[in-house]
Amino acid sequence: MSKKGAIALSGILIASAFLFPHVSIRWIDSKPVISSKQKDFAGSTYVCPMHPEIMQDRPGKCPVCGMDLVPAGNAGHDPALHVDAASTEKLGIRLARAREAKISRDIPTYGSVAYDDNSQFSFNSKFDGWIKKIHVHSVGEQIEKGKILYEIYSPELIDREKKYLQFLQRRDQILQSVGDVSQQENEYVMAMLVEYSRQKESFYNEDVDPEAVRWIEDSRQTREVVKIVADKSGVVTQINAREGAFVGASSPVFTLADLSTVWIDVVLYPDQTGSVKTGDSVSIRDSGGRKIPGKISFISPIAENNKVIARITMDNRKYHLRPGSFVDVAIHAEPHEAILLPRSAVMHTGHGNKVMLFLGNGRFLPVDVETGIEGENEIEILDGLQEGAQVAVNGQFLLDAAASLQDAAMRMQSGKMHAK
Repeated sequence: MSKKGAIALSGILIASAFLFPHVSIRWIDSKPVISSKQKDFAGSTYVCPMHPEIMQDRPGKCPVCGMDLVPAGNAGHDPALHVDAASTEKLGIRLARAREAKISRDIPTYGSVAYDDNSQFSFNSKFDGWIKKIHVHSVGEQIEKGKILYEIYSPELIDREKKYLQFLQRRDQILQSVGDVSQQENEYVMAMLVEYSRQKESFYNEDVDPEAVRWIEDSRQTREVVKIVADKSGVVTQINAREGAFVGASSPVFTLADLSTVWIDVVLYPDQTGSVKTGDSVSIRDSGGRKIPGKISFISPIAENNKVIARITMDNRKYHLRPGSFVDVAIHAEPHEAILLPRSAVMHTGHGNKVMLFLGNGRFLPVDVETGIEGENEIEILDGLQEGAQVAVNGQFLLDAAASLQDAAMRMQSGKMHAK
């Protein structure tokens, strides 16, 4: 057949899908679903010669015309469409099997990335003094543990340095008087060493730069302006003091946040709140298109401007989301087990939703199905198929059109035979 002829035939087949009714299976006195175990209708399924849509799994009479039902193989025709292997390969027909799996209703919304309040901490001055120089200049600046934050002049700290130098002088005198401490068990000397370690550690606990402590020990002099370092890493969220400012003990100088964990605050509208529960899975897409998994960790009991905020708490060490940015969020609500098919397998027509059921041996049959929730790639089948049934996931409209033509021709032939 020429290319033009093939195109014309395809057009006729597609047009016929709307001109003739589809074959739909109507089971009487039996389960109204198709089982994947039915490899062949002949010998197990009974059909009306005049109304091939009337089927059941045992002998009986047609409720429409009263004729005796006969095995499908003896009904004068097979309601299934036969497609030979060569045509199947040319059409590129692919099959998928109905499977039982979990599906949920996707609720699209958006969210804003925010600091995790539980990860924020204040960096406070440990003593009174004046800030001589500040090394942090803007909110959002990344601070690593040990980084110099500011330099301070503190008479209180200078007094501490003097006392420390006096202690070091006294320690040296005692060690000289007892000789080699490593060969002696002198409790007084051991107590002196413990006190030395304690006083040195107290400087570190007050965020004094370790380099400044070493300089004081080596030079045996006080240092009027001392550098203060960060005791842990974080991002600056607030700067509460500037150069020349006086700060008292416990005064907050900076507020920092650990971005290894962030919040994503999601907006819910009134028609969505009833479906979303704590623990529901979500899919997040950032500005770069990355898909990030997460879960709803909190839903506010308070509505503001007719909107409710749901929160996602997520580990940010891998994704590095920036507070203040926006992301797209799909909430997977109401998860439940269901029979699923690829979305492409279902034909949405004016006569309802249909699939092309594969019966084996190149045979296809249009089957009515009732659909439910549609996911990103799959659709829920509420009725019409059982788990394991195979259906076409492409080329269905050509198969459906051909089935309609075949059905119409067989009806005409059966009508003539009945008239005789």
